[in-house]
Amino acid sequence: MLKIEELETIETHIDSLSELLVPVVDDGASIGFLPPMNLSDARHYWQTVLTPNVILFVAKLNNEIVGTIQLHLCTKQNGLHRAEIAKLMTSPNARRKGVARSLMKVAEERAINEGRTLLVLDTREGDPSNLLYQSLGYIQAGKIPNFALSGERVLNTTVIYYKIVDSIDSPKSDLQ
Repeated sequence: MLKIEELETIETHIDSLSELLVPVVDDGASIGFLPPMNLSDARHYWQTVLTPNVILFVAKLNNEIVGTIQLHLCTKQNGLHRAEIAKLMTSPNARRKGVARSLMKVAEERAINEGRTLLVLDTREGDPSNLLYQSLGYIQAGKIPNFALSGERVLNTTVIYYKIVDSIDSPKSDLQ
């Protein structure tokens, strides 16, 4: 059974998180790293993730971490209504089991609870994640060519998505 948890500390989970990140990157995920990824770089990354404006969720199957997602809360005065969805990853062995969709839903719920009404994210053009985001109601805002280098040394286009979510205390939008 899939279980989603928020992590408030990394220390007791750093090995599991690192062991998730390495195969995800080595499998070609465009999440900011290039393959081959080594365990020490993965550990260093996880040691720096949690800050006051970053909320980290993990997905567990049989008590093993098989996915993560981050919610980055904007701290700028004019952006306190928005957040970024970042570093959605699922273990190659746990794909097509609803892990990513479950993580997205939990992150969205948390954003709403934090009073955030605009969610943004980006992903590599052509990746399966595009279909997931579209199925969850994210709207393509645009594309940036040559945005991210791949492991094959090719510059890839990134697609920017957004989603407006309702909140009781949301400010008026110019779209309303």
